[in-house]
Amino acid sequence: MNWKYILPLFILLIFAGSAVAQSSEEAAVRIPLENYLKAHATGDPAYARKAFYSEGNMIWVKDGKYSIETFDHFITRAFTGKPAADEAKRKDHRKIESIDITGNAAIAKIVLVYPTVKFTDYMTLLKIDGEWKIVNKSYYAEPRSTK
Repeated sequence: MNWKYILPLFILLIFAGSAVAQSSEEAAVRIPLENYLKAHATGDPAYARKAFYSEGNMIWVKDGKYSIETFDHFITRAFTGKPAADEAKRKDHRKIESIDITGNAAIAKIVLVYPTVKFTDYMTLLKIDGEWKIVNKSYYAEPRSTK
């Protein structure tokens, strides 16, 4: 047996297995993030409830003031069951920009570019009872010119 070839092959197999496991976890992390995007596209609160853990908060700073809102309040307020009136101008402007996973914790960056505002959302996710859920959302809203 030629160990000169077996050791590199063994190392390659370890890395390949790790990459498959990572891509599988990334696919699982994408599920709540995609449900969040579907909630925005459709206005359906059921998608938002699938995305967010039952307990959690949305956090932001506006005009220098720190603000916090529970997910339940946010979902009730933001997702009325109908898409936004300008959905046709929004539909192609939502994307998951990045995902970083370590064990049962992950972060994701989502960008939503709408006619009058660009939202950058930072989601914290945890794997709870075998399922990934958004447990915290912080965001920045950047006004856009309507010209």
